Amino acid sequence: MARKIPIIIFPVFFSVVIFSSCITSQKINYLQKPGISIPAYKDTLSYQDYRLRTGDCLYIRVYTLNDDIGKVFNSGSSTNMQSMMSSSASDLFTYMVRPDGNINIPLFDDIYVRDKSVREVKELLEQKLKSLDMEPESTAPSSAVDVYVVKRFFSIIGAGLSGRYTLNKDKVNIFEALAMAGDISLYGDRSKVRIVREINEKTEIKIFDVRSADILHSEYYYIEPNDVIYIQSVNEQFFSMTHLSGVLSTTFSTLSFGMLIYNSFFKKN
Repeated sequence: MARKIPIIIFPVFFSVVIFSSCITSQKINYLQKPGISIPAYKDTLSYQDYRLRTGDCLYIRVYTLNDDIGKVFNSGSSTNMQSMMSSSASDLFTYMVRPDGNINIPLFDDIYVRDKSVREVKELLEQKLKSLDMEPESTAPSSAVDVYVVKRFFSIIGAGLSGRYTLNKDKVNIFEALAMAGDISLYGDRSKVRIVREINEKTEIKIFDVRSADILHSEYYYIEPNDVIYIQSVNEQFFSMTHLSGVLSTTFSTLSFGMLIYNSFFKKN
C-alpha cells in the first residue's frame, strides 16, 4: 500500500497545478458581469473638463477682422520665434504653461491659465480681444479664438507592452487606450491594471479589474494626460496553455513522465 501512494499523489498534484494554471476566457474577456471573481464598482463616473497643469501646451489661434491684431497674433510670439525654422506651423501658435501658471500672449503678456479649463481660457481670451476691438458693442464680434491642448500623451508599460501614445481627443476611455497599444496579451493580468496618475500635484496609483462591466460607470473609465498604465504578467505565463488540446497534451505527458519515474525508482525497491 505504501508503494501506491506516490503514483496516486504525483498525477493528482500535477493535474491540479496544470488545470489551475490554464488561461480561461473568464481571465481575458472584457465587460463581464460582476460575480465571484469579477468585482463590482460603484457608479462614480463624473467626467469633468480637464484642468490645465504646468507643462501643458496650448494651441491658440486668433481669427479677426482687425488686421493689426491679426498680424500680432498670427505671426508667432517672441517666445516661439527660436523654433520657427525647425518646428511645424502649428508650433508657432503653441504656448506652454510655465511653472508660475502663466502663458505669454502677444499684447496681453502673462495670462494665468493653470487650473482653468480650455473653455475658460477661450472665453478669457475672447474677452480680452473684445477690449481691444474698436467696433461698437452692438455689432457682431470681429474676433474669435481656437484653443486646444496639444502634445498630450499617455504611456503603457509591462506584460510586453511599451509605448507612449498621443491623446487625440478630450475623452479617451481605458478600452480605447488599450486598443491603441494593441490590446493586453493573453498573459497580461487584466484583474490588476494599475494607473499612475498625478492629482493635485500628488502621484496616486489606481488599481482595478478591467474585465468588469462596471468599469463603464466608474472613475477608472476615462484616462487623463500623462497617465502611466501598468500591466503586470500573470503567473500562468510559465505554462503557456490556452487551449484544451495543449492542456490534454501536457497532462498526458506529465502522467507518462510520472509513470516513468515510478517504474524507475519505486518498483526497484
